[in-house]
Amino acid sequence: MKKSLILAASLAVAVFTTSCDNSAGNDTVTNNEATASQAVVQSQPVENPNIATEGEVAAAPSENAPVMSFEQTEYDFGTVKQGEVVNHTFEFTNTGSTPLIIENASATCGCTVPDWTREPVAPGKKGQIAVQFNTTGKMGQQNPTVTVRANTQPDIVKVSMKGNVETSSIPTAGADGPVRRN
Repeated sequence: MKKSLILAASLAVAVFTTSCDNSAGNDTVTNNEATASQAVVQSQPVENPNIATEGEVAAAPSENAPVMSFEQTEYDFGTVKQGEVVNHTFEFTNTGSTPLIIENASATCGCTVPDWTREPVAPGKKGQIAVQFNTTGKMGQQNPTVTVRANTQPDIVKVSMKGNVETSSIPTAGADGPVRRN
């Protein structure tokens, strides 16, 4: 039993030492292969249809595409107390020549809830995106954003709110140190 254990340990050490030293004479081949593979990667750029490359002119919007024109895309709600709910409605006009359909509107976090015009907005008519921002658990500068996807060009538009959320009236620490609450 003892001989088998020693034989197995010796075999493991032999395999380990020979496998770790396999690159001793192959440095030039490995470097050349690495350089060749980097050249191949650099010569084949990744094509992403959502990102415009340098020198590429963005596709002109179709003449018939609906256009979402906002009166304002950012609303400053000023300073509010923590726990208040801020509501604002972003109004837009379809300045295109075909009906505008909002596919989806999503917020950056669960504290922001968008509600939008669900039916198609005819050319020249107005629609709206109502945004509700709950400040519970938020402090300091806030910038909730709503991403709107529609059948417009560009198909993604962002509207946002910004402002400052003051902490609740419970003091935390002052010049004399932490405050004890009973």
